[in-house]
Amino acid sequence: MTRRTLVLIALGAFVTTLDNTIVAAGAPSIARDLGLDLGTLQWVALGYMLPFAGLLLVAGTLIDRWGRRPALLAGLLAFGIGAAAGGLAGATSLLVAARVLQGAAAAFLVPGLLSLLRSNLDARGRTLGAAVWTACLAAALALGPALGGLLSEYLGWAWIFFVNLPFVAAMLVLLPGTVPAGREPPGPRPAIGAMTVVTASLVLLTAALVELGENPRAGVALLAAGLALGAGFVLRERRARDRLVPADLTGNRVFAGSLAVQVLWGLGISGIVFFTPLLHQEFLGLDPVRAGLPLALVAVAVVAATPPVPWAVARFGPHRTVGAGLAVVAGGLLALAAVNHLPAIGPRVPGLVLIGAGSAFTTPLTSHALDVVAERRSGTASGLLTASRELSSALGVALIGAVLTAVRAIRLDAGAPAGVALATGYTAGLLTAAGLTLAGALLAVRVVGGPSAATSSPRDKRAVP
Repeated sequence: MTRRTLVLIALGAFVTTLDNTIVAAGAPSIARDLGLDLGTLQWVALGYMLPFAGLLLVAGTLIDRWGRRPALLAGLLAFGIGAAAGGLAGATSLLVAARVLQGAAAAFLVPGLLSLLRSNLDARGRTLGAAVWTACLAAALALGPALGGLLSEYLGWAWIFFVNLPFVAAMLVLLPGTVPAGREPPGPRPAIGAMTVVTASLVLLTAALVELGENPRAGVALLAAGLALGAGFVLRERRARDRLVPADLTGNRVFAGSLAVQVLWGLGISGIVFFTPLLHQEFLGLDPVRAGLPLALVAVAVVAATPPVPWAVARFGPHRTVGAGLAVVAGGLLALAAVNHLPAIGPRVPGLVLIGAGSAFTTPLTSHALDVVAERRSGTASGLLTASRELSSALGVALIGAVLTAVRAIRLDAGAPAGVALATGYTAGLLTAAGLTLAGALLAVRVVGGPSAATSSPRDKRAVP
């Protein structure tokens, strides 16, 4: 069973992460075929990221109540149906709906598969399983844009979605012999109302960012509605007996700071990753395959820079290590901005390498954030960290897209060629991302530093015997 479990975990980690990045290189082809503008195109990515992030907090509780095997089976079938519908979609609404279905399914697949580390594996197997999961995440992030470009160029963009189906089929075959049919005693009743309110708030805020660049009036209205729902969620959480986010986590300075740093990093990087293949095609004139390949340099740099990370943590502490890594990422973004006016790939390589190398030194953030919470909150804390990562990815695409769209529109009105206008907007996005990442670096040094003990707050210390 151990081998089957590891294979199932590896396939799930790879395919759910792949769908975050594979659409980037194929996005220009999708836009041309379906006649999408830049704002609408973003929803092909956001349609996956938002439900993924919004449902993660409640998915684990629902899996416990329904049973692991039924939940995983339903998730796999929904993910496969969404992939097939996305490939067959001939209209924007159908494509976005298919992506929403995939994102919702992924929100159940990820915690369901991660729970197998504990239920199916011994201590040694759990260590190996965690390494397999991490390696598959990195592989999907590295291969996503290049694979998306390759499929778009030679088979058509529909295969960006159809490529998921073999993974789903293999996981469906492995599932019955790997996941026990029984279920654990049901946990607490999930806070469905709170989840609905906070998810609606996030969707409205993201839509506001997308609309602000081209339709400011609609963007302001959406922003107001999203903030109102967000305020309602905060008030509800303060008064509720069963909170969606436990008070001993929100009151933990180090954990809350780690979440904020992760959000700032995601806001800066995710939008740049999504729009880079578009820039390479529209400004540099590259085909979809070559447009996505330079992003593989980022993944290579992450792998190359990872070995000295434990030494840096031991020598300087996790907060300084993460802060330095984010500062290097910001330097890479600024280096890209400095050469973005040049219509060539070569000058961009140093900036891409710096972004990857710096990102490797941000990896202690997650483990340190989990170290400072009580063991009884580790599952909830993991869900919050995963959800914040997905949420920041969605908001990053929307935010950088809003900046890019607004600046591009100004340049187009001034008579600049379309490619040059896009490049100018992309430079503005790079500068915005660098500012957000530098803010994350400063926050990491000032807030994230704290004891590496399994304590959440003075309140939580008293609650734990």
